[in-house]
Amino acid sequence: MPKMKTKSSAKKRFRVRPGGSVKRGQAFKRHILTKKTTKNKRHLRGPTGVHETNMGHMAQMLPGMGVA
Repeated sequence: MPKMKTKSSAKKRFRVRPGGSVKRGQAFKRHILTKKTTKNKRHLRGPTGVHETNMGHMAQMLPGMGVA
């Protein structure tokens, strides 16, 4: 049986936390920032978690990483 491969794009974009949750970066913060309010940009700072409805996809993309 061949080894399970991790999706290269997923391993660059996501980190698995020790408890099994997955950390991701926020979208909509790269460009066209002039029309966005300061409050909106401030709330997009920092990482956030992947929603529980998407954790099945995460487990498929990151096999063997302990995704809960």
